[in-house]
Amino acid sequence: MAESETIKAMHSRQRATLPTLFMLLLGFGLMQMGNTFQGTLLSVRGGIETFLPAQIGAVGAGFWIGIVVGSLRCGKLIQSVGHIRAFLALGAIASTAPLLHLLIISPVVWILVRALTGFCFAGLFIVVESWLNGAATEQTRGQILSVYAMTGLLAGIAGQLLLPATDPAGFRPFCLVAIIIAFALVPIALTRAEAPVPGESSRIDLRELYRQSPLGLIAAPLCGITTSAFFVLGPIFAQQRGLDTGGVAIFMASGTLGPFILAWPLGWLSDRLDRRIVIIGAAITAAATLFAMMLLVPDNAHRWVLYLCVGLCGGTIVPTYSIVMAHVNDSVGPGEFIAASSGLLIMQGIGAAVGPIVAGFAMAALSNGLAYMLIVTQILLAGWGVYRMTRRGATADMHKGSFLVGPVVPVCTELEAAHFENRL
Repeated sequence: MAESETIKAMHSRQRATLPTLFMLLLGFGLMQMGNTFQGTLLSVRGGIETFLPAQIGAVGAGFWIGIVVGSLRCGKLIQSVGHIRAFLALGAIASTAPLLHLLIISPVVWILVRALTGFCFAGLFIVVESWLNGAATEQTRGQILSVYAMTGLLAGIAGQLLLPATDPAGFRPFCLVAIIIAFALVPIALTRAEAPVPGESSRIDLRELYRQSPLGLIAAPLCGITTSAFFVLGPIFAQQRGLDTGGVAIFMASGTLGPFILAWPLGWLSDRLDRRIVIIGAAITAAATLFAMMLLVPDNAHRWVLYLCVGLCGGTIVPTYSIVMAHVNDSVGPGEFIAASSGLLIMQGIGAAVGPIVAGFAMAALSNGLAYMLIVTQILLAGWGVYRMTRRGATADMHKGSFLVGPVVPVCTELEAAHFENRL
């Protein structure tokens, strides 16, 4: 009898939690849709305004610099003023930033505004993750994290496809971004879920992290370089191949759809094989796909083959960071995952800030500079993985956790940390 009442209470709590999760994920999805649309729009508009590829890359790098700084600082802001006040203040700034890009068309101003946007989005995502973590239980946290990540990927696809709906040379798309981000604040601001107070940050020791997982510490910035360079300068790469605005949107959406389709198969393989083999295989596949994209599809005459190639490329480079996180988690001890994942975030953010700038210079020097730069990065990642396999054996199956798809923008690791700490 008591057991039956317990089960009924658990089911009742789950039913009460569903509306909260829906509102949180709806707000997060709208934020990610506006953010993805804005990133592609700025790259395309920068090309229209005759910005140099290196300047467009620097604008994209500004966002990731803001993400890293915000990830490290917004926790204290939230603690000092509370979740609701911090969320509304950061959301108000993020929703006006697109209009600043429109009012002042200057590479330097765009870099600063994009960094401010990254800082705000870091805080917004931290608040959302805190609420999601508060609504989750030990049994459902892994499922919620996966749905959270998939929501971000789907929202990214929708954001890319908004580009051809407006003229990127006009003012309407910037207004649309501002409206989407403003609407994203509503469902989260009205949620009744109680957000937990952020805990104290763990001490980050990169030297210790390298001792625990040399592959992870080096792979994280390489993942950041690849992913950020692809999403920031991919639209320019597509334009250089003769694609119109609609073609650019489908090109970038394909690069986001690929991770949505391939993230689970790659994660499934990493749970059953040495994760390093999966990381190496994904890197080699991405490099080979990029070679094929240049050699087999020299122009936009076979654009659907081009879309297929970019989908496979995105599907192998984007999920790699989640596999790297899982590999590092297999190597650290109980209570160390928060510090380890925070260290990975810093390294990934550094790579993400550097990637678009390097890719921009590569595009200025070579006609397929972005592809060559991504190929080199993937070769380095695969080579480092092979070297590490010769230096250290595989993790025993009994110490391996289950792969979970990570967020599109890895800002806060609270959900992952809570899931893995409860598993240990």
